Amino acid sequence: MSAYTMNDIERKIREFPRVNLIHLPTPFRKLENLTAEIDGPEIYVKRDDLTGLAFGGNKSRKLEFIFPDMLAKKADVIVTWAALQSNWAMQTAAAASRFGIKPVLVLFKRYDLPEEYDGNMLLDYILGADIRIKDPLPGQSAKSGDYLSVAEDIAEEFRRKGHRPYVVAVGGSMPMGSMELPLGAVSYVDAFLEMREQARASGFEPDYIVHSTGSGATQAGLVVGAKAVSSKTRIVGISVSDPKEPFSREVLTIAKATERALGLNSDVRSDDIVVFDEYIKDGYGIVNREVAEIIRLVFTREGIVLDPVYTSKAMVGLVDLAAKGYFKRTDKIVFFHTGGTPALFPNRKKLVELLA
Repeated sequence: MSAYTMNDIERKIREFPRVNLIHLPTPFRKLENLTAEIDGPEIYVKRDDLTGLAFGGNKSRKLEFIFPDMLAKKADVIVTWAALQSNWAMQTAAAASRFGIKPVLVLFKRYDLPEEYDGNMLLDYILGADIRIKDPLPGQSAKSGDYLSVAEDIAEEFRRKGHRPYVVAVGGSMPMGSMELPLGAVSYVDAFLEMREQARASGFEPDYIVHSTGSGATQAGLVVGAKAVSSKTRIVGISVSDPKEPFSREVLTIAKATERALGLNSDVRSDDIVVFDEYIKDGYGIVNREVAEIIRLVFTREGIVLDPVYTSKAMVGLVDLAAKGYFKRTDKIVFFHTGGTPALFPNRKKLVELLA
């Protein structure tokens, strides 16, 4: 494996155009109370829920790299798809509105929540997004070509009316539709370097990064960043939707595409992709007692709000893996908070019921 300096990677990333949507660097600090609560390992948090676009989240990092491609192609409509309360969809609509681009959101009912304007859907509505609610496609991954076909059919509606639509996959992750390069993952190579600099300023190199993984680009970018600079840091993804084996292959595909896009020969391999799927439990977006209790624990101990779909399941995984001895007590773990907190509110009844 060839090692690069952080300056080498930063120069390669700067070759990609980007727009200014967010506040960087995002905050980084130790979670003293949570560390004491679980009796080690040391836990730090990278607050990518505080990126500053709308309610914040990891998706807005990706959009900084995706929007220049859209603008270069002179798009006046963006079409994407996601789940009903998607933070990706809402942040995409927020960014699109800033540039005068019409957001068209194809939202699939992947979990049992009412089709009402609450949480992210309320924000989508306020933003003036064209919202299309559809039933999920049975047996298909949200990254599949069948979902892309639905989005392309809608894009064709706009082409017939004289518009120039840009189609981007869920999460801005898989190169498909109008996005030929893994721009979302490139943004998380950059995020890895940002986090590493903050950790070094605090006097350490993380042993692990733990994060929720759903569409794959965040994990792929973090893995490529760690591998390229020969970091000892292992990237642990807690899957919120897909089984480990097929999803790990998708992350590896994105990571390989990211290496090619950046001109790296860091040689990411399958054993660099660590995914746990045990914490999906009842399914994507389904709130259970563990989720409710970890939201309360982190909020009361650290004043940090987790969301019920992504970050809560990742924190459940982190705490459980620590209890099972996967991490050593001396390890230093960085938890990437990827946002999504507006989804708390459509789930309020379930959360109250479980915490009563």
